[in-house]
Amino acid sequence: MVPQWWSTTGERITKQFNVIVLTNSFKKLCHIDDLKDGTALGFDPLAKGQDTLFVVRQGPVLRSYKNDCPHWPGSPMAWRKNAYLTSDGAHIACHGHGARFDIESGLCISGPCDGQSLQSLELKVDESGYLYVRLEHLSGKTDI
Repeated sequence: MVPQWWSTTGERITKQFNVIVLTNSFKKLCHIDDLKDGTALGFDPLAKGQDTLFVVRQGPVLRSYKNDCPHWPGSPMAWRKNAYLTSDGAHIACHGHGARFDIESGLCISGPCDGQSLQSLELKVDESGYLYVRLEHLSGKTDI
């Protein structure tokens, strides 16, 4: 039997996906159990010395975004480690600019970047529950 994998959108992935695609284009972030419901975690998969992306979990739904406020490109969202959500956990927040973003879409719903969106990143979850992010959208390169 070929082991099964699932994407965060529910599509079935085979073992061959792991060997060919995950090892070349995706970077392992953590186990899904490390990301508690209603929380967000930041990651530095490119070893830049600061979190370059974050992942938000709401129930079974996972969303990942580049850690970059559209109001001021290059500006990180969190004011401290893993502080990507509003105090009630209902929205993503850029604490430096006071912007609030819809968790599901990344759309800014209030603040100086109203109407702009965070850059979403593709995630995959393997059969063992490990979470991976596609690197090409994070680094801007297409040949990773």
